[in-house]
Amino acid sequence: MTMSEPAMPAMHLPSRFSFSLVRRCAAVLVLGIAAVSLTACGERKQMLSIGTGGTGGVYYPLGGGLANLLSARLNGYQVGAEVTGGAIDNLKLIGAKSADLAFVMVDVAWDAHEGRDKFASGKLPVRTLAVLYPNRMHVATVEGTGIAAMTDLKGKRVGVGSAGSATEVMALRVLEAYGLRESIVRERLSVAESVNAIKDGKIDAFFWAGGLPTAAVSDLAATPGTKLRLIDHADAVDKMNARYGPLYGTGTISKDVYPGMAGDNRNATAWNILIAHGDMSDGLAYAIVKVLFEHTPELVAVHKEAANITLANQTAKLSVIPFHPGAARYLRERGVTID
Repeated sequence: MTMSEPAMPAMHLPSRFSFSLVRRCAAVLVLGIAAVSLTACGERKQMLSIGTGGTGGVYYPLGGGLANLLSARLNGYQVGAEVTGGAIDNLKLIGAKSADLAFVMVDVAWDAHEGRDKFASGKLPVRTLAVLYPNRMHVATVEGTGIAAMTDLKGKRVGVGSAGSATEVMALRVLEAYGLRESIVRERLSVAESVNAIKDGKIDAFFWAGGLPTAAVSDLAATPGTKLRLIDHADAVDKMNARYGPLYGTGTISKDVYPGMAGDNRNATAWNILIAHGDMSDGLAYAIVKVLFEHTPELVAVHKEAANITLANQTAKLSVIPFHPGAARYLRERGVTID
């Protein structure tokens, strides 16, 4: 779908809060559930929001790119990308209908769908719009900490992700597979906070589940006098899947991804998906997915992980969360069988 006029820049505003009416026709009006904006020519547009993540990861820039893409290509809508705490916060926002779209990791989305762990209070009716890209778990340290293998983490100060984040959930599952969950000093830090803490010598290592490259990790690797070391842990995956279900795979971070790496890193992975509430209309879900797959190169220009957003990756194997009927209809039209 195309528009005949240039789109306004993505509005970084939540879609369900009240704001005062701004003069002239660049206003944003929020009434009840739907937010409506007025373009310079007076066309009324509904607002949509995308839950992303912190500024140090991949969710935020890629979410901003998607917001701009949808604002330009999705007739009748203006879309904004919101900074959030990450996947678990995003799932809660979708469940409360306080966000329309969100980036999440499939493992915590499955917890929400099944009503377990951090979502034990009730199942959330989340639906997959698209499988996006794999998150590689980084177990990062630097030379001089004495950490060369997972067992060396015992007794160390380790960043496990921000409180309640999907990184924290996956990190604890990796540690559990090695019998180390209670053997470290946990620091609940975001990736940006972890990088600053390891630079200052306040922690010895940190976990981060993210796309490649992650800006904050690149910053650490490029710091003068610092040599990044990523710790192999792919052999944790079988134990993780035996306990939590077939949610994890193994992957490789090439030594060329971050400066100074001595060799390739073998790690645990979990795929990211774009989700919506099950109540989203089939027509809107169809239109969003159509724009996403027919203009993917525009997102690749924002971050290269978007190259993983392919029709071939739209499978139930990579997302155990049911696909939204509107998304499934578009994929069927493109010859994709999800199951």
